[in-house]
Amino acid sequence: MTTSSPAAPGLSLAESPLAPDYDRSAVTTGIVHIGVGGFHRSHQAMYVDRLMRQGKAADWGICGVGLLPGDARMRDALEGQDHLYTLVLKHPGGRREPAVIGSLHRYLFAPDDPEAVLEVMAAPTTRIVSLTVTEGGYNIDDATGSFRTDSPGALHDATHPRQPTTTFGYVVEALRRRREAGTQPFTVMSCDNLPGNGKVARTAVVSQARMSDPELAGWIQDNVSFPNCMVDRITPATTQTDIEEVRALEGLDDAWPVVAEPFTQWVLEDAFPAGRPAFEEVGAQLVEDVVPYELMKLRLLNAAHQGLAHWGRLLGIDYAHTAAADPDIAAWVRTYLQREARPRLLPVPGIDLDTYIDTLFERFTNEAIADTLLRLAQFGPSGMPKFVLPTVRDNLAADGPVRLGAAMCAAWSLGALGTDENGQEIPVADDLRPLAERQEAGEDLAFIGHREVFGDLADDERFRTTFLEELAALRREGARARMRALVDEGGRA
Repeated sequence: MTTSSPAAPGLSLAESPLAPDYDRSAVTTGIVHIGVGGFHRSHQAMYVDRLMRQGKAADWGICGVGLLPGDARMRDALEGQDHLYTLVLKHPGGRREPAVIGSLHRYLFAPDDPEAVLEVMAAPTTRIVSLTVTEGGYNIDDATGSFRTDSPGALHDATHPRQPTTTFGYVVEALRRRREAGTQPFTVMSCDNLPGNGKVARTAVVSQARMSDPELAGWIQDNVSFPNCMVDRITPATTQTDIEEVRALEGLDDAWPVVAEPFTQWVLEDAFPAGRPAFEEVGAQLVEDVVPYELMKLRLLNAAHQGLAHWGRLLGIDYAHTAAADPDIAAWVRTYLQREARPRLLPVPGIDLDTYIDTLFERFTNEAIADTLLRLAQFGPSGMPKFVLPTVRDNLAADGPVRLGAAMCAAWSLGALGTDENGQEIPVADDLRPLAERQEAGEDLAFIGHREVFGDLADDERFRTTFLEELAALRREGARARMRALVDEGGRA
């Protein structure tokens, strides 16, 4: 579908020629999704909508659930337009490809009615509970891989398991009800950017259950499926300009449209005992082992995003496409991917990794997406331990190079100070500025000594030494000169 001619001002989404042609009144809930944001609406919900447009999957409608106070905004936006929304794919060169998505047919804001959420999760017709609660939303200690049983939410839900407040408290209570009723358990499908996201979700759910009911925890461990999956589509935050563009180009009133790149990928482990939509019929890859694809995406695409963000912000760059088109940043990122990240990957069936890396830069330089480096940098504390630092650890263990990874960490630490190399303020991306300031005051290991992010890496002599060398060189030479030197040196360390 290409961009349509402007419609009458103020046209509702249901009246639009872009609206679904299937009978939404016949759609019933088969999936409950916790954490409805831009990515879920540009990705999983789109795949289900594609099936529905083929006359299939009417029993796989999505009921969205919001748990956080900020989710009230999504409730209000969706309720006002019958849960329809516009997805606009932005192609290079300015072409727009809009559609109105209808697979999300219900939305529950848990603080309004917790019981309604539990009822739909416990209903036999619900066969999948899917999650996009962000990388940091799993309450997992990155250094140990263990569930944080001392967090306030986990403690509350352990003490009051039938009045949950957290994602995993809701999942545990719904599974308890299903077990009690003799209903087959639903599948828990994480769609977050996590290594082994299904395994991480299992750890969180089972650990939360064990805090209040060890027997239930054992039953979940033995009977509930947690498939791993790899998801990919760059989906920047919706801006007021996006909202105005949808109205101007399509004549539609949409309180919260979604914009995304044309590229999409979903690689999913086929482990759904209670059934699933035929995702493979609309472009998803169903495989036995997701790990090679997952590592490829996390350690190439997501790591590259961190490289663009932390170097670009030091140079005063605001947007990902500008950073990716900068010859010095692009050369540095390619060198990092080829020299340090790619050698530590597993073979990926059906994927040529050189072509994949080339494709990344084609995607990154799509200026229509206008993804901000601030958004990418905000993933630093939760993302670097998953996207970059595992590569550093693997290279340390294999006696491989770590200088480029250490240099990225040094660039991140200087950017966390809040000022770029031109003396201009950098928007705050995380809460690590106090550590960066201690580092600047002479406490050299304050930043990488933050164990919630770096674990024990500061204890490794080679990484510690390399980081300090790169930090000193970056202060002395500046970001652009240092990137050029690293590329010229081949990043040896």
